[in-house]
Amino acid sequence: MQVLVRENNVEQALRVLKKKLQREGVFREMKARRAYEKPSERKAREKAEAVRRTRKAARKLAQREGLIAAPKRRIVAGAGAPRRNAG
Repeated sequence: MQVLVRENNVEQALRVLKKKLQREGVFREMKARRAYEKPSERKAREKAEAVRRTRKAARKLAQREGLIAAPKRRIVAGAGAPRRNAG
């Protein structure tokens, strides 16, 4: 994994790195590896994750087909406004 540091802006590069690690599931895996997980607990967790994935996929498909209403989008104040550099 590689992150470019532009104009010596290390804080921004760290934010980008953290976001990439989050997407890859590194933090979740580190948390899971802290303690031993019994095989029965692992099976239960994996089954619950599979059920969650299938329900999410079915919900998205139903929304695309118009069977259920899509969630309303939240309007964030200041979104879309051009950013201005201080200086």
